[in-house]
Amino acid sequence: MTFDLRKITKSSSSFEFRTWDSEGVIFHGDANIEDDWFVLALRDGRLEIQLHNVWGQLTVSAGTRLDDGQWHQVELKNDEDSVLLWVDGEEKLLLRQVSGPLTSKPQPFMRIALGGLLFPISKLRLQLVPALDGCLRRDFWFGHPSQLSAPGPSRLRSCDVDWQPGLFFPPGTHAEFSLQDIPQPGAEPWAFSLDLEFKLAAGSGRLLALGAPQNSSCLSLHLQEQKVVVSSGAGPTLEVPLVLGLPLQLRLGISSVVLSQGPKTEVLAVLPLSLDSLPNLWAQPQGRLFLGALPGENSSASFCLDGLWAQGQRLDVDRALNRSQDIWTHSCPRNLGNGTGTAH
Repeated sequence: MTFDLRKITKSSSSFEFRTWDSEGVIFHGDANIEDDWFVLALRDGRLEIQLHNVWGQLTVSAGTRLDDGQWHQVELKNDEDSVLLWVDGEEKLLLRQVSGPLTSKPQPFMRIALGGLLFPISKLRLQLVPALDGCLRRDFWFGHPSQLSAPGPSRLRSCDVDWQPGLFFPPGTHAEFSLQDIPQPGAEPWAFSLDLEFKLAAGSGRLLALGAPQNSSCLSLHLQEQKVVVSSGAGPTLEVPLVLGLPLQLRLGISSVVLSQGPKTEVLAVLPLSLDSLPNLWAQPQGRLFLGALPGENSSASFCLDGLWAQGQRLDVDRALNRSQDIWTHSCPRNLGNGTGTAH
């Protein structure tokens, strides 16, 4: 959004937002992309202000954690030389001698971007992951209701959906990790483990694959109407009924695939396949872990995970090599039949 500061009716802005995401950008504003900018973000669930102008350069946090999935009302005001922050009607921060009247700025126009940055991440005073999974409503900027112009076609979810914490992949979405960026397999003997905990699952399509861009399916897990099907190349497949709420554990060895589910590690099957090509994936820069549908692949599968772990370490989809923007990285619907795949 772009505002003519000579015509604004108020020097304050307010909105309501909710999230389970603990880190990301709520909004970025600037009157000069190099010398006069302001960022409101979350870090460890608390509000953080990063500010850079001729009066001051600072980074400061305020208030208690807000990543609880509840609606919170936030108001920011530029009052002569001061910046004030209120959360849920209570003043949380007062910064003096860090600003000037909005109408006195050399350039009379200000840009506001929601949920992202107007410059490279490297220009932040303190680095963070900018992607934020959340909802914002009832927002007024300098006395005017929001008038957003999206940068391109996008499928946005409804903020009225009954949601819960999780990681949600709508149909056709995907995330891609470099195998060199995730915890490495054990060496003696070679072994690699993945743990997934499903909250919801529907439809049919790929859940996960290990491979490279030129060969993306050395090993694949597919969802077929509440069954998980494991396949490796042209060899035999394994079908396992999916039980929601219990960890699904995949253990890989040089010549075996073990799939188990439940509080006890019950081995459901061992596939006597030749998996010699799997260890080689970690030795090449192009080795990948794919989640969801492969790029350009048709899939009706949608699923929500409570978490994804590689070698016992939780993977953060915000830090994936690339991913679909439609993925909900910290939330998911409570019911997959509530219109989550339609445009809002």
